[in-house]
Amino acid sequence: MTTNNRHLAIALAGVFQAVRLVQQTASGRFRDEAAFSACVNGIFNTDPELAESVFGELSGLKIGLETAAGQLGREKADRDMEVTRYAVTVLYLERKLGKKRELLDQIRNGIDKAREQAKFLGLTHASVIASLAESYRQTISTLRPRIIVNGEQAILGSPDVQHRIRTLLLAAIRSAVLWRQCGGGRLTLLLHRKQLFDEISGLLEDTRRSG
Repeated sequence: MTTNNRHLAIALAGVFQAVRLVQQTASGRFRDEAAFSACVNGIFNTDPELAESVFGELSGLKIGLETAAGQLGREKADRDMEVTRYAVTVLYLERKLGKKRELLDQIRNGIDKAREQAKFLGLTHASVIASLAESYRQTISTLRPRIIVNGEQAILGSPDVQHRIRTLLLAAIRSAVLWRQCGGGRLTLLLHRKQLFDEISGLLEDTRRSG
């Protein structure tokens, strides 16, 4: 896949959207179903020609673009350290996962199974989400460090919430794979922070105009 700042910005927004939705789901806050669908679509779209086609319409990444802009911008008040922790851990785990071929094959098989279910039941049907969540539980959650999700215990105890959170974490890992495929690495955020912020800001403005 071609490397450029636009593709990197979209991949990064995918990571931030998934972890922001994890945070919101764990605390019982409003859930944007269109944003959730975009994340799930990203899991299934494993062979895209362009980064922006992974999630469907760019407008589906609005939450991710807004979150990424806040994290990369100069205003410290806009940054969320919990979201940062989730995202950094996701990027680290994706690098570890890349060396585990057996786990990668297991994840692909799980995604293929869920994709077949989605053809008949719909993209975000409870059974599809449960299948994706189980793929995450059996594979990525065995790696260390585990992603510890903060939230209300009464909410986190719900199987539906657990399935959505695990599916979103799988979506975050998928976006981290895209980030690497587009040329992102350990130093990219440090060395190209301003360029990425400018690109994300431009994409965000495009989504607002189209919305």
